[in-house]
Amino acid sequence: MKKTATIVLNRNLPKETDALVERVLATDSKHTDIFVVEAGSDASKLSKYCTWHVQDEEVIASGLRYSRGMNYGLLQLWKGNDWAKYDSFFLITNDTKLPEGQNTIAILRKIFEEYPRLGICSPCSKNWGEKALIGPESLKYFWFIHNNAYFVRKEVIEQLLNGDNPTYMNFLFDGDNFRGYLSESEIIAKAYVNDWAAAITTRVFAEEEESFLADKRAVIKTESYELNLELFVEEGLSWAKKKYGFNSRWQMMQYSKLMYEKFFEYFPEENINKI
Repeated sequence: MKKTATIVLNRNLPKETDALVERVLATDSKHTDIFVVEAGSDASKLSKYCTWHVQDEEVIASGLRYSRGMNYGLLQLWKGNDWAKYDSFFLITNDTKLPEGQNTIAILRKIFEEYPRLGICSPCSKNWGEKALIGPESLKYFWFIHNNAYFVRKEVIEQLLNGDNPTYMNFLFDGDNFRGYLSESEIIAKAYVNDWAAAITTRVFAEEEESFLADKRAVIKTESYELNLELFVEEGLSWAKKKYGFNSRWQMMQYSKLMYEKFFEYFPEENINKI
């Protein structure tokens, strides 16, 4: 029986990363293998679960961020002999908080069995407004989902794979959008174009520990929270303009929403899951 490959991205926070890995293993060890990508971490700050330590000059200086980091882990599995072992991938950063005792991966795997058109699924946050739209113990399809914890069906990745010789810059996400602003809209739009839905579920929850960036930026070796946010938006808008000709976040999101609406034209039976 195939399993889920969980990829965790770390940069110089071994204690926090180890705690997250152990939380997943405590509830879902039967359902997943875990791989930790070290994005230019210091040799003294590696997770004890480290799988790949990326140490080229650019990564040591700036890290990988979500898009390049997940691309890197997926690429290593794809190039090796492990790709065939998995039917899904759970892509999380080390600032993801999962409730104690929650069988996150087992539940997400069951959701994929129940919804064969579902390609990307995210646990809801208890702080998201989407929670009220979805209702308890339920699921709805969306055209925008914050991407700190994506559960992705293998077929989706294989359909979106960039060519026969992909790199960690383009395997699934566009690594040219370094900080990732609007990258979730792009990947969700591509999923809908290829007849796969993207959903948020309240059957499992995940939170983002924002204090890591605010309180531990010196250890992580990154910019301040405020500067990160400024560059996140500025660089992302520049990327969207160059790649798509879009001049605002809303144009990118409208593009994703258009693909969302088209999906239901082709699969009207899925309207029950529409918001």
